[in-house]
Amino acid sequence: MTAKQQKYTDLVKQIDAVLEGETDTTLKMVTINCILYQAFADWSWTGFYRVKNDALIVGPYQGTLGCLHIPFEKGVCGKCARTLETQVVEDVHALEQGTEHIACDPNSQSEIVIPVFNNNYDLIAVFDVDSTKKAAFDSTDKYFLEELLKNHFTEAPLS
Repeated sequence: MTAKQQKYTDLVKQIDAVLEGETDTTLKMVTINCILYQAFADWSWTGFYRVKNDALIVGPYQGTLGCLHIPFEKGVCGKCARTLETQVVEDVHALEQGTEHIACDPNSQSEIVIPVFNNNYDLIAVFDVDSTKKAAFDSTDKYFLEELLKNHFTEAPLS
């Protein structure tokens, strides 16, 4: 097991313990943000963008000011919402600004965005993480974040 995998394993155990029996969606989002944001020094932003009227609105987050509204047709978060697939971007500055990437924070270098579903597998949010380091996210991040979100939003009752 790599150091990164072990770190995620420990963080998942911590999050699972804190959220045991919790059914409130917002409290889950706040807790996941807080624990993950504090655990990774090069993560500059973690947050949920909630689905509302075929767009994304900023939800609970940690870090610099987030974009308030994101249309599904714009940015990495919008692409995640459209495709319902995790997006991993090694260099956000290589993307077309405004369409493929929305620059809320100029210090952001890389990004991962994971779709969040409810028990009916309806998209309820996307979970967005930005890093100040290029190529900060890989298959380990993708696997652990997808599983964490699935376990806390899809396989548990939502309020």
